[in-house]
Amino acid sequence: LLLYRHIVLKRGYQKMSSRIAYNSKEVELLARMIKAEALGEGQEGMLLVGNVVVNRVAAVCDVFKNVVTITEAIYQKNAFAGVGTDLFNGPVNTKEKELALKTIKGYRNAPATYALWFKNPGDNVTCPKTFYGEFSGRFKNHCFYNPGPNLVCEI
Repeated sequence: LLLYRHIVLKRGYQKMSSRIAYNSKEVELLARMIKAEALGEGQEGMLLVGNVVVNRVAAVCDVFKNVVTITEAIYQKNAFAGVGTDLFNGPVNTKEKELALKTIKGYRNAPATYALWFKNPGDNVTCPKTFYGEFSGRFKNHCFYNPGPNLVCEI
């Protein structure tokens, strides 16, 4: 943890929540991500998507060993379908930034409390039991997945 703090503080991340380091650019980036991925799911849906991003930054496991910032989590190759969309590239409002900061500062809720992945299969489509991890629950159109027994992660 001390090495982690040294790395991110050295990169110019002046603020530290109980889980991750961040700066104002990271808050805006997370706001753009949660808007792009879950705008139609309301505030709770956007918070749950934010949980997954923050969990990836906070996770201590092989899959996300090189991910120590929100930027790295969001721009990880093929990580999120919303990256590059018009919603992602557009402006965010104060509420979306507040939701992003809330997740950064520690808000977590089921079914995304320990989730590292989510999938949006669409309306009235059953969530697959596995998707990189094991199904932990659904919120509206999003299915959330925790690490399975084969992947030991501290989140």
